This record gives sequence, C-alpha cells and structure tokens, in this order.
Amino acid sequence: MAQMRGPGSYGIGASSPFGGPVNDDSIESSPLDAIRKQTSKIEDVLDSFSEPVKPYLPAIGRFLIVVTFIEDALRIITQWNDQLLYLHDYRHIPNGVTHLFLLANVIAMASCSTLVIIRKHSEYAVCGLIGVVITQALGYGLIFDLNFFLRNLSVMGGLLMVLSDSWVRKTKAFAGLPTLEEKDRKMYFQLAGRVLLIFLFIGFVFSGEWTIWRIIVSLIGLVACVMVVVGFKTKFSSTLLVVILSIFNLLVNNFWTLHEHHPHKDFAKYDFFQILSIVGGLLLLTNTGPGQFSIDEKKKVY
Repeated sequence: MAQMRGPGSYGIGASSPFGGPVNDDSIESSPLDAIRKQTSKIEDVLDSFSEPVKPYLPAIGRFLIVVTFIEDALRIITQWNDQLLYLHDYRHIPNGVTHLFLLANVIAMASCSTLVIIRKHSEYAVCGLIGVVITQALGYGLIFDLNFFLRNLSVMGGLLMVLSDSWVRKTKAFAGLPTLEEKDRKMYFQLAGRVLLIFLFIGFVFSGEWTIWRIIVSLIGLVACVMVVVGFKTKFSSTLLVVILSIFNLLVNNFWTLHEHHPHKDFAKYDFFQILSIVGGLLLLTNTGPGQFSIDEKKKVY
C-alpha cells in the first residue's frame, strides 16, 4: 500500500543525466496523490470549522463512547423487575444469580464509565467495559445475533481508541521518548480500534430494505470504511462516517418520537446510544490519528 514514488526517491536519479533539473510535470502522480489533493482541501475546511471545538474533542469522544453503558445502567435500574423476569423465565438463570448479574453490570458500567470520562485508570476501565459487553452477550443470549455482534465489535473498537488516546496523552505528558514496548502497544491498539470501528457500518449495509438512497450511502460509507481501515486520509474518512452515522441515527433511531409503550422504543433507544458510542470512537480516531500502521504515516516516511 506504499505510495508510488517518482524517480527521485531515496536520492536515486534525482537529477537529469545531462545535469539539468528534473521536470516535475513529467512525473506521473499516483491515484492516491490525486485523491489526497482533493481530500486535503476538504480537511482544511473541516479544520477551520472545527477549530473552536478541537480542544474539547477528546472529552466529547470519551463521553460519547461510554454513553451507551450509562444508558444501559439506568435502564437496568428503572426496569429492574422486568430484567429479572426475563433472565429467570426466558434465560432460565436462578433467582439469586440474576440479582448478582444485574448488580455487577450496573456497578461495572457506572464505575468504569466514570473512569473513562475523568481519564483515570483507562486500562482497567476499558477492560471492565469490554467484560460487560461479553457477559451481557452471554447472559441475554445475544451472542449469535449478527447485528448485535457487529455493533458490539464497533463499541469495543471505540474502547480501544480510548486506550490509544490515553497512551498518546501519557507520551505528551512526560519528557523523553516512549519505550519500544509502549510504542508497539499503541500502534497495535490503534490498528485494532479503527478496524473494529467500521463493523457497525457493515451491519447497516447488509440489513434493511434496499433503496437508491441506501445504495448511495452504503457505497460512500464503504469507501470511507476502507480508508479508515488502511489509514488513508483518516481525518476526512472518519469525519465522513461521523456525519453519515449521525444523520442515520437521528432519522432511524428517533426513539423520542415513539409512544412510551411502543414495542420498539427500547430497541431504538439502545441502537441510538450504541451508535453514539461508535461516533465517539470515530471522533477520538480523528483526534489521535491512525497510528503507525497506516498509509498516512507511511506517506510521512517516504
């Protein structure tokens, strides 16, 4: 995926054999260069508009990532008896275990979400929230639900971006270079985070009725997802996904328009906050960058 190079790369053939200057117009640019020029212009416009909120972007991203866990904790508390009934009658979990299961989930989601927001002990907080995702998938019997599985992979991708963001801040906070182990760890987690983030969009593409608008949005979104995965123009592609997912969320998961006893209200609310969490992960990706394993970083080297 390295970019095509002109004859002057690495100092080889940097000058004309007759001693004259190289004619840059004769060097054919790669397709990536053409795309890069166009997206750079768009990124400049985005930078100018986002300048006032840029200092607050990490805090906004971290809050949005955990908002689905906060909402879920409140849901369990407000629907405690219904949750117990479901786990006992439909999942056949003994009564005492159901109470412990729900209580442990509420405590873990509330405490770990708070730690993520205040930027304390991010490693333990992220591990705790990933543990909640896994135990809920097993406890509620949703592990084989494809949409649930893809959405939660994206949520975990957002949580990995929290780790990357915290390690970037540690590196900036202390003098000296990070150790090789810290640098490698950050690179791998940034790669895993941005790959997992795009799974929700894959679930969106392959679910629902096909319309002309859905096809157009799906094609644009898939291109943006590929750009995020390979780390090409990450700021532009992640911002594009934020816009697409935000509009989709407001139009499709508008739970506030449904009646209080509507059978799909809870599902719409759950989906709404999960997408907010993934949007938060994309905002952190925009802020921290794609990491070393990306075309953007390779471009700086070559």
